[in-house]
Amino acid sequence: MNVVIVPQLGGRVMQVTFLGHAYLFVNPKYKGQYLPPGSEAAKGRWINYGGDKIWPMPEGTEDEQHWAGPVSDALDDGDYSFKILSEDSRCTVRLDGPADPKTGLQYAREIEIGGNSPEISFHAVMKNITGHPIRWSVQSVTQFDTTEAGNPSEFNHEFWAFTPANQHSAYLRRYQVRSGLANDSSFAVKNDLFTLHWQYLQSEVWVDSPGEWLTVVDGTAHYAMVERFPHFEGAEYPGKATVIFYKNGPALELDDKGIPYFTPANPEDPLHYMEAEVNSPMVRLEPGETYALDTHWFPTRMGKEFKTVMDAGVVGSSLTVSSTDSGILLTGIFGVFVPGKLEARLFDRHGAPIANIPLQPVSPAEVIELRVELKVPAQTARVSLHLMDQQGNDQGLLGEARVTATDRSS
Repeated sequence: MNVVIVPQLGGRVMQVTFLGHAYLFVNPKYKGQYLPPGSEAAKGRWINYGGDKIWPMPEGTEDEQHWAGPVSDALDDGDYSFKILSEDSRCTVRLDGPADPKTGLQYAREIEIGGNSPEISFHAVMKNITGHPIRWSVQSVTQFDTTEAGNPSEFNHEFWAFTPANQHSAYLRRYQVRSGLANDSSFAVKNDLFTLHWQYLQSEVWVDSPGEWLTVVDGTAHYAMVERFPHFEGAEYPGKATVIFYKNGPALELDDKGIPYFTPANPEDPLHYMEAEVNSPMVRLEPGETYALDTHWFPTRMGKEFKTVMDAGVVGSSLTVSSTDSGILLTGIFGVFVPGKLEARLFDRHGAPIANIPLQPVSPAEVIELRVELKVPAQTARVSLHLMDQQGNDQGLLGEARVTATDRSS
């Protein structure tokens, strides 16, 4: 596990690499460069370095309560200080950014990596540095690389993103396309999941997800990243969106005569990336007051068969439990967040526990294709699958299912 942080570029996490797989987009045009916000080269522009950062919401130019970005400024690419807080069982660093008089905000980030798992924790703080109340949302913005491996001129045709769709959504389709084609075939809601299949076409989509997670999946390489975040029921979110996805690419626009055309894309320098953005609620900050958004990343293994996120990992094929001549057969496809061992917990038809049976060791480094037959008591009616970490702690559920009879007549 490797995390590259560049304090000078707005406190960015520039790259996250897990088992040699690089998740984040790094703009080759600016690799190794820094254009300070006050320089002539950066003035009035947005210098898209890539990586992961924090931004204010809402965006816009209509008044002082909107951030006129993205743009090169103290928040996006100011020079952050860097301090190591811990280097023992957990590695923790702190980045403090400069004050931004336009928004009245000052940002700080604490980033932590544990010693027992590849989890990355983020503590993003916004502070009111003015003498009057202000109101903002803090947004986590992550640019994921959607380039085809080994072929930078092509995009990955099996790149996906998911987040739970809201059954009582404020949006007509349970999502809202804010820019780009309204009927962009990249977007769909399937099995109560908002699903994005990345295509090289510019668009931004807003989702009022209540689900507290989003997942991106490289279906070609079988790597996934889960981001967890809090959701506050009834809170006001910017534009009602808790999650925003942005796809870069050519866009449909109108010329001076009202004729539609696609903006040109330079075939020699294509930028293939997707932004996954998490919003906090809108927060009123009194002078000197702070607010923090806590998010957690979990790199793991999974392909495009992804179904959902559970406490202990991701699911590609849900747990099934079928009866056999000698007991039961457990099957399913999973990715886990921490290394440890699977455990099958048996229950009778009244829900009373019967036994806990240790199964195979597992790791975030592998897609787990579970297929194991167990000899169990005849009264076993239900099985739950848990992950126990290497210290023996229960990391939660991966799935549960009732025992189904198998037709052996055929």
